[in-house]
Amino acid sequence: MPTRQIYLLSPTKLSPETIAVAFAKTSRSPDSFREIAAELSDETSAQFHEKWVVGYGHSSVAEHAVLHIAIENVSRLAVECIESNRLASYTEKSTRYQKWSPEDFIVPPELDGHPLGETYARTCRLLFDTYSQSLVPVRRTIEALHPPRPDESEEAWDRRIRSQYIDSCRFLLPAASLANLGMTANARVLENAIRKMLSHPLAEVRQIGDEVKRVAQGEVPTLVKYADPVPYLGEISEDFAGKGLERHQVEAEWCRLIYHDPDGEVKVLAAAIYRFNEMPYTQALEWIQSIELEERARLAESLLGRLGQYDIPLRELEYTVYVFDLELDQGAYAEFKRHRMMTQTPQALTARLGYVTPRQVVEAGFEVPYRLAMEAAAEAYEKLANWNPQVAAYLVPNGFNRRVLFSMNLRQAFHFCRLRAAPNAHFSIRRVAQRVAEEIRRVHPLLGTWMALPEEKSWQDIEMDFFA
Repeated sequence: MPTRQIYLLSPTKLSPETIAVAFAKTSRSPDSFREIAAELSDETSAQFHEKWVVGYGHSSVAEHAVLHIAIENVSRLAVECIESNRLASYTEKSTRYQKWSPEDFIVPPELDGHPLGETYARTCRLLFDTYSQSLVPVRRTIEALHPPRPDESEEAWDRRIRSQYIDSCRFLLPAASLANLGMTANARVLENAIRKMLSHPLAEVRQIGDEVKRVAQGEVPTLVKYADPVPYLGEISEDFAGKGLERHQVEAEWCRLIYHDPDGEVKVLAAAIYRFNEMPYTQALEWIQSIELEERARLAESLLGRLGQYDIPLRELEYTVYVFDLELDQGAYAEFKRHRMMTQTPQALTARLGYVTPRQVVEAGFEVPYRLAMEAAAEAYEKLANWNPQVAAYLVPNGFNRRVLFSMNLRQAFHFCRLRAAPNAHFSIRRVAQRVAEEIRRVHPLLGTWMALPEEKSWQDIEMDFFA
């Protein structure tokens, strides 16, 4: 019997395209990966991709070519498009742990020489100046609540309280704020990401798409060569925009469960029975439906009751889904959007759904400057929106609310709620996680009760403690 071998094909010795070909050829070659790779060159790898990936559409081969791309000084509005790709990985500059300088915002290309350019720049400077002014009084409020511990250094104390006061001040930062992010993606995902960027209504995002394509072609010249704009994306927007507005309705609830499967718990438990037995799914479903509620509860406890802090539930939890219509502040949405395994449909960022006011800002005596800056941003937004609503979105601060429709299965809900309800999470997203968990427990109590969240406070407590 041949000896088992496990080893790396190092990207320091082989190009990403060559690695992709080496893996692809194993389907028809008896040679080892080392032997296959030794026979390849960048030229022969490019020829392979031209024939099989481009010519015959075997796009899965491109998934073996992985790139790490550094993207700096782009707007947080542009980051939304960059990070919308489900199967890539991202890490971005945090608004919770870093402070922004007065000029850390983008002036979009659309405003070059435009009469509204001065209104835009003046509003951004007002928001950044107000943000800078808020840091000291809000920090003093936090310092009074969390004094230094015995033998705690000044540096350690600063690290401990930093996020707590920046968490409130960051509501003033607009979507124009600059950000850095690292992106790791395979060439198949990257090609689609570039297409979306090149088709975006904002010039900044299209420019980023051009630059990402240029940089990526230095490593995978063949695999992203045909990443071009997609007319369909713009056409579908034009066809659907404006429909239904004659019947505008204001939703009273900021978080509303609009769909769940009443039989979801039965289907999940039946799937678990199916996994560990030899029977058709219909038989497993009939058996679960035939037993008493107490027995179902015991099975639910067996399925979920012994999960440890870092354990992941079985995939059988994916057989029931929930659809929510959610309204949350833009700062919370920036964290929410990272859960890309959900299906998310965000509406455009506007200043028309009102804004939240952090309680710490009020307690610091800074409410008036905060509200004046937010109202000025809303007024400037409307001026720009009459001309170009996409560009106007750059001016919307983190404190303004935004709508997003999302769907997730129960397994995703366990991950999202347990992670985002943690005490070190931002209070805005903690409120969302607690509310989502409450709704799931309400409709599916047998399984939802085992969604043990690390934060004891309810979403109502979080609202009372952190929002004015």
